[in-house]
Amino acid sequence: MGQYIARRLLQAVLVVFGVVTAVFFLLQLTGDPVRLMVGDGAAEADIQNIRHQLGLDRPLPERYVAFLSDAARADFGQSVRQRGRPAMEIVLDRYPATLRLAFLALSLSVVMAIVFGLISAVKRYSVLDNVVMVMALFGQSIPNFWLGIMLILVFAVQFGWLPSQGYGEGSLKHLVLPTLTLAAPGLARLTRLVRSGMLDVLGQDYVRTARAKGLRDTGVIFGHALKNAAIPLVTIIGLDLGALLGGAVITEQIFAWPGVGLEVVLAINNRDFPVVQAAVFVVATSFVLINLVVDLLYMWLDPRVRLT
Repeated sequence: MGQYIARRLLQAVLVVFGVVTAVFFLLQLTGDPVRLMVGDGAAEADIQNIRHQLGLDRPLPERYVAFLSDAARADFGQSVRQRGRPAMEIVLDRYPATLRLAFLALSLSVVMAIVFGLISAVKRYSVLDNVVMVMALFGQSIPNFWLGIMLILVFAVQFGWLPSQGYGEGSLKHLVLPTLTLAAPGLARLTRLVRSGMLDVLGQDYVRTARAKGLRDTGVIFGHALKNAAIPLVTIIGLDLGALLGGAVITEQIFAWPGVGLEVVLAINNRDFPVVQAAVFVVATSFVLINLVVDLLYMWLDPRVRLT
């Protein structure tokens, strides 16, 4: 176990190293952040002075080595847009809002997917099953940006029940619409996965044996079938959580949610390289740690899994 975890942590470090390296070189192709920061009317001497202060006048290999040295300490320098503030501080200030939204959306999608998937599998080929599958199909087909706009038009503009934008100092009302928007695709995908997994497991010999021994359907489903059907579900949940942490950009834009995604968009528009690099580092680290937890959960779900 210890060797496996150590090996996976080493792989995680290599993955994060590769991601931040790729982002570093890609950002060098986007333009000069100094000219954006000082404006068009700045003197060339002032531009060169600021470039020297930021270390942008050094050769690219030298800047890359310095970047890696600082990144190892989670130091990505100061923001270009918010002068004087460390880039990592800005990202970490925004990260709790993204975490809250992502975990609520994931929790909603997982709980509802299990309920709908179980109902659909137990009531196979019934009217209820067909309704659930049609809803799942629509959920996977509707773009996030369109769903978010429609929810705003109906519940915020038309009825005025819920706020359309902002954080609201943690108000639950501000969470409803972005959570529904972010959870919809995952809910649809997980519902279909739970249904197919349960149908596969319910046809296994050990399930028929459990029923032959007189166990009730609830005991068979929750005590035997669901746990074994959860292995592919855990994989997708881990991937979904990583995607929610790093890919909620559109939802955060629509609802002006002050998370990492919205901050990254602003940083890219302003060529604020340090903030972009810090955000990528945080999201990539979260993603690889989530994958490690998912791998460890396999052992509990299926003892036949060997960590090799």
